[in-house]
Amino acid sequence: MLQLKEKYISAEEYFAMEEDAECKSEYYHGEIFDMAGASIHHNLIASNIITALNNCLRGRDCFVFPSDARIEVDPANHYTYPDVSVVCGNIEFSAGRRDTIANPLVIFEVLSESTADYDRGAKFKAYRKIPSFREYVTVDQYSCNVEHYCKNESGFWMLEEFESVSDCFAIHSLNVELCLKDIYYRIEL
Repeated sequence: MLQLKEKYISAEEYFAMEEDAECKSEYYHGEIFDMAGASIHHNLIASNIITALNNCLRGRDCFVFPSDARIEVDPANHYTYPDVSVVCGNIEFSAGRRDTIANPLVIFEVLSESTADYDRGAKFKAYRKIPSFREYVTVDQYSCNVEHYCKNESGFWMLEEFESVSDCFAIHSLNVELCLKDIYYRIEL
């Protein structure tokens, strides 16, 4: 669960604190939210997604990042650590930084009870303002349920939902297919 620290912090102060911090924090308009540790299921699902994507993208000019890669959602105002993010082509960094990605193409979030509403709501709304961002995938760690949001050619976000371990879906901007049997590999639901 995210824990709020109450004092206003500038983005520069946040970056300085993150360099020495023992745990990650997300930054939103002067507030810092500590990131809690993830469950075993959460970590296995994220690892499975990374493995599947790396296998599909081998030899291509794409990079798959785990949750330690910070994303710039809104310059100087909002920084997050998605569970998995993908960049294709050159990695663009936040101004003056070499540790904060500014051009994610696809983002995955593994849902927990404490973050599901935020991940599906305010966080997704914020992600949609990133110019490079094209697809968003949320994965429920408690039941077989994957929501895939894709920005169409008209700029509208379309939702596809998958609830069977035999389902597969296309990540259009990566030209790959992911199957729920791979995402939920070794997960007992």
